[in-house]
This record gives sequence, structure tokens and C-alpha cells, in this order.
Amino acid sequence: MEFNSLNQYIRYIELDRERVPSFTEYPFHLPAIKNLDRLSFHPKVTYIVGENGSGKSTILESIAVAFGFNAEGGTKNFNFTSRATHSDLNQYIKIIKGAKRPRDGFFFRAESFYNFASNVEDLMLEGAYGGRSLHEQSHGESFFAVFQNRFCRESIYILDEPEAALSPSRQMSMLTRIHELINEGSQFIIATHSPIILAYPDALIYQIRDGFEQVRYEETEHYQITRSFLNNTKKMLDILLK
Repeated sequence: MEFNSLNQYIRYIELDRERVPSFTEYPFHLPAIKNLDRLSFHPKVTYIVGENGSGKSTILESIAVAFGFNAEGGTKNFNFTSRATHSDLNQYIKIIKGAKRPRDGFFFRAESFYNFASNVEDLMLEGAYGGRSLHEQSHGESFFAVFQNRFCRESIYILDEPEAALSPSRQMSMLTRIHELINEGSQFIIATHSPIILAYPDALIYQIRDGFEQVRYEETEHYQITRSFLNNTKKMLDILLK
């Protein structure tokens, strides 16, 4: 699917396949990357889902770094590094932008959130995140403090597993927050395992198998497995625990 809105901040990405040294080596052998040519994004929300190890976080990280964000998360003003583990995929990714520049943006990465929160504290930036140390809140509260206090209108947000510390009710609140920001001109690219976060109706969903496959919400493995478990809990437990 192609979107031609010049108002969206990231329209699509392209992988420069001719420069890739080898598709048998990391990260180019990952399912998300080995068959990648062009990947288009929805002007509101694009979801990327898939099994662990499929390359969701790697592709999201490469987009974020190529766009100018710090590999461990934050805004473009963050440049801390606790341990440089990100791949060099961003060097082979070309981002095609729209005509409109974002007012702000954020790369949210659950995996390195502790390091990000420590950097916020070191720089004494708590005021921009609700006025309390992110370390003095529960994991879920600190996540939501970022979403609520630091995210703003007309911005680009790249989120890697934002549900990691959120209860189901907080995940539903996250959907409300996403909707508010979309109505204010923001764009989201999200990698998630959560069928709740994944449920935003006006969105594009890519499921990674051998490559990126566009699917409907009800076709995702996340939705189907969760529905099957909740509707047949005893039967599923009998199978799983026998």
C-alpha cells in the first residue's frame, strides 16, 4: 500500500540492497530485512509485529537512528551511550520524508528505558517528564509519564514495545493518548506484541514472516492466539500443561 501524503513525516524507507555486504550475516539475514526493498508507512499509525528474533526492534532502531534519534532512546537531543550494541543497518537505510517537518519526536525503547531515565536524571530534566524522577516511579508509571508529559503535537514517534511495563488498563489509556496525538498531527511507527496497543483502527499493520506482510488486525497471530486462549482457557491450559 502506498501513501502519498506529503504531510506525513516519514513516507517510506528503502534498503540499498546493492551496498549490503552479505544477506547471510547479521542483521541482513533477519526475516525483516533479507527481503526488504521498500516499506511504506501510514500517515497516522504503522504497526510492525512478529515473533521474537524476526527483526522488529532492529528495523525500528535503524529507522530511528537514520532519522537522527539516539540508538538508546529519547529525543534528537539525547546522545548518551551505555553500551553501543545497535547494528549498522541505518547506514543502508534511506528515509523518504514528507514536505512537512515534525515539531518534535521521540524514540521510545523499552529495552533501554532504564538508561534513558538515568540520563534524564543526570541532566536534571525531570521537569519535562512530570516533575518526578522516573526512577522514583513504578516502571509502568515512568513509561506513562513520558507518554503523557513529553509527547506533543505534530511530532514523529517511534515506539519499540511500549506495552512492556503497562497493565492492560494502561495499554488502553495508551491508545487514547495515541489518538489524541494523531488528532494533533502526529505520526507513529510502533513495534508491539500487545493486541490492545495493536487495535488502533486507522492504521497499517505489517506482520513479519519471511518478510513484511500487510495484514488486518484480526489476521495477526497476536490477536488470534490471545482470543483463542481467552475463549478456550481450560482447553488451552490442558494442552500446555499436560
